Amino acid sequence: MKKVAFALGLLSAIASTSTPSAQDLPKVSIVVFGAPSLGAFLPPVIKAQKLDEKNGISIKFEERTPDAYTAQFNSGEFQVGGSAALLTVGLADVRGVKVTYLFNLFDFWGAVVTSRPDIKSLKDVEGKDLAAAKGTTNYVMFDWFARQLGVDTAKLSVVNTATPGLVGYALADRATAVQLWEPAYTTLHAKKPGIRTLDLNIPESWKKVSGSTSIPYLGVAAHVSWAEKNKELIPKLYAAYRQAAEWVAANPDEAAKLIAGKGTDDDRKAISELIRANDRLGMNVRTAAEVSKEINAVYAAGKSIAFLPSDPAASTIYQGAMK
Repeated sequence: MKKVAFALGLLSAIASTSTPSAQDLPKVSIVVFGAPSLGAFLPPVIKAQKLDEKNGISIKFEERTPDAYTAQFNSGEFQVGGSAALLTVGLADVRGVKVTYLFNLFDFWGAVVTSRPDIKSLKDVEGKDLAAAKGTTNYVMFDWFARQLGVDTAKLSVVNTATPGLVGYALADRATAVQLWEPAYTTLHAKKPGIRTLDLNIPESWKKVSGSTSIPYLGVAAHVSWAEKNKELIPKLYAAYRQAAEWVAANPDEAAKLIAGKGTDDDRKAISELIRANDRLGMNVRTAAEVSKEINAVYAAGKSIAFLPSDPAASTIYQGAMK
């Protein structure tokens, strides 16, 4: 009996030493936008499925508004950002903040919606108020696409608000139009199905200038100094996000419960349908190196509207090993 107890104790000791607890794993603190946002889309899945721990790291996600996110990431308060809009990464670099885009999570998609019957096209919004999160890259990309349609964006009276407030503006019809993206767009349509979407001609305009249909938009970025010191953690981080995206695509209904945990049944149904279609969601987990051509096309777009004063350094596109 003593031998059996000793053997069981030995096995328990071996198991405890061979399987590190979450407290023993390398820790990564990642700042992200609050929900509803693309940056907040995969974190609840990663944590619920323990994909960080399964890949040998422990991630702590910290939510911030877009403006606070940019300030705290660029200052180095957070070394890793999970709502890393590509043009924001490029702008940080040309301003002297050495950061690098590790991998892409979502391609760009944005929309302008209105409830006003007299607004037939985006051109009709000139001289009127547009609610938008002006501090986001989604707005900057919208600016570029609007100009391709001949819209004078300087004539838009932008009412700046945080990302979560955009749905509220649209529901209450507090502005002539609202510029927003997923998953807020789907959440809005679940609550107000009759709202109209103004065409931005995104696929045609982008293919005309880049020759590609992929528009790298939002992913995970890090300060170059952090990336150089933590090369062994980056493939683990990438694997956790990639596996989360794969699980979401394979389990849209279960994923919607995690992503829209505080929402209604209609909200969750809308999110699951969004995942199944993926045309507006644009979930596309790729390493930065794999989409370097498209990243440079996004930089060129940002430079053409004077958002980027110069070309970002090649180091903003991470080239390190991901396996």
